Amino acid sequence: MYQTLEDCINDLEKAGELIRIKEEVDPNLEMAAIQRRAYKEQGPAILFENVKGSKYRAVANLYGTSKRTKYMFRKTWDGVNDVISMRDDPMKALKHPLKNATTGFSAVKALPMRLPGVKHSKLEEIPLTDLPMIKSWPDDGGAFITLPQVYSEDPDKPGIMNANLGMYRVQLDGNDYKEGKEIGLHYQIHRGIGVHQSKAVKKGEPLKVSIFIGGPPAHTLSAVMPLPEGLSEMLFAGLLSGRRFRHSYEDGYCISHDADFVITGDIYPDDTKPEGPFGDHLGYYSLTHEFPVMHVNKVYARPDAIYPFTVVGRPPQEDTTFGAVIHELTGEAVTQELPGVKEVHAIDAAGVHPLLFAIGSERYTPFEDVKRPMELLTTANRILGFGQLSLAKYLFITSDDDDVSTHDEAAFLQYVLERIDLHRDLHFQTNTTIDTLDYSGTGLNSGSKVVIAAIGDKKRELCTDVPDTLKNTKDIHNPNLVMPGVITMEIGDYVDENTTAKEIDALSAKIAANNDVNHYPLLVLTDDSAFASRSLDNFLWTTFTRSNPSHDMHGVNSFTLHKHWGCDAMIIDARLKPHHAPPLIEDEDVEKRIERFFPMN
Repeated sequence: MYQTLEDCINDLEKAGELIRIKEEVDPNLEMAAIQRRAYKEQGPAILFENVKGSKYRAVANLYGTSKRTKYMFRKTWDGVNDVISMRDDPMKALKHPLKNATTGFSAVKALPMRLPGVKHSKLEEIPLTDLPMIKSWPDDGGAFITLPQVYSEDPDKPGIMNANLGMYRVQLDGNDYKEGKEIGLHYQIHRGIGVHQSKAVKKGEPLKVSIFIGGPPAHTLSAVMPLPEGLSEMLFAGLLSGRRFRHSYEDGYCISHDADFVITGDIYPDDTKPEGPFGDHLGYYSLTHEFPVMHVNKVYARPDAIYPFTVVGRPPQEDTTFGAVIHELTGEAVTQELPGVKEVHAIDAAGVHPLLFAIGSERYTPFEDVKRPMELLTTANRILGFGQLSLAKYLFITSDDDDVSTHDEAAFLQYVLERIDLHRDLHFQTNTTIDTLDYSGTGLNSGSKVVIAAIGDKKRELCTDVPDTLKNTKDIHNPNLVMPGVITMEIGDYVDENTTAKEIDALSAKIAANNDVNHYPLLVLTDDSAFASRSLDNFLWTTFTRSNPSHDMHGVNSFTLHKHWGCDAMIIDARLKPHHAPPLIEDEDVEKRIERFFPMN
């Protein structure tokens, strides 16, 4: 396997999976635009050999296709799969030691290797400003590292085997950061590094942090892997790369000898600065907020270093493929951890965290003639209390009675809508946590959730055209069918909560007068109905990234009984609202400039 990122690049080039751009390219928007276009066209990885303002090369779209990603890990893929499969039976390694020695579970191959010091490596000290300063979106607050491996150790249990390696975006310049001296780290307190920082704060001492960039692709993948409890990211990096992670310590900081770049520094208690904006994976800017500032100690680079980067934005992007490969590698980890869960699918088109589809078992009342969600609700609570899944806003869940898959998104949604009892099967959680990057809620990290559960026989036939009754309803404009039973429409721009309440009360009364409301259980208010209905992806993105269940779910003939809310048809208000973050829009001039790299075939 690869000892360096350059080894990987040369291998991909020989396989026809990488091209070189020798012409000077601007890291201010141009490089990111080229990466997005290459990913969209399922093109090769790209090595930028002449980055404006930097002596270092940069590489993008390494993980742009599943085929290419799996090709990079072809020699260790099966062995790592075997290791991951042991999460339910860790004694398996001891029961079959010879087998596991050949699949990469050998400590000799995987344990980190400590070396004498930086002097014995190929790293040399450089100014932070020598890095390629890549800005992805027009309104980003500065340049960001988008594929960092952020390393920290547990202050209570120092050492590499208790370390955390995570991928948290790093802002290199802009805002109030002192150029070349300070950088911003964006992470949540429940993440591994956040736990380490909390412990350091209690001790009244700074947290030492190292940021690795580049190195073997296995190290980048290790920073985002959902690993079994007790399996170190550094050990996993060795397993996946087929080579021990080489490191040393300098001034108390861990230095990766495999990385192309290393940034070391300290995070002090209560030391924050404004970070952002940043064009994020929901398809909107995450806005400027206070986040920890890292005081840079030293920066190192290989003489021939290569700077890997990616671009995030409205899905699908390169991180979509990255995520799919990780899911394939880890298998159904969630279903193994959560009893009763058969499938969980975070919907990429909706920005991943806002929307989950799930399948569970319903075994509580097999003696009842009429099935209703019971065990499914217990299962739903497990899902919404588990790791990153706890950030979801909408959870659609059904049972495994029929042959239905969460990955056939249109069929799954239709199955649920055909069976849901809207008087009984909507369950809200209010004033709770959602994704930091989701601005549809009531504040940073604050919003609501709804479980939409359905089981049993079909309760309705869904309309396959927009009913004339809706077309002829006053104040409804441009109604469009997305899929059976789902209709988008316009009623004008969002003004405020009071105006919306009056608008929807009036709209609901008009729709209730129709005798066909049972055939369209989901109505969605949008700013652009034609766009939202043009594809399933457009519908999922618009509806679930621009709504907060407790505030934006309304209903025809809605009621509250003993604190339970129900209706005859759901109305989701997915219009843009004043507190929402702006959507990402590409710079037209930049898009025209990069056309020179994509000649007509």
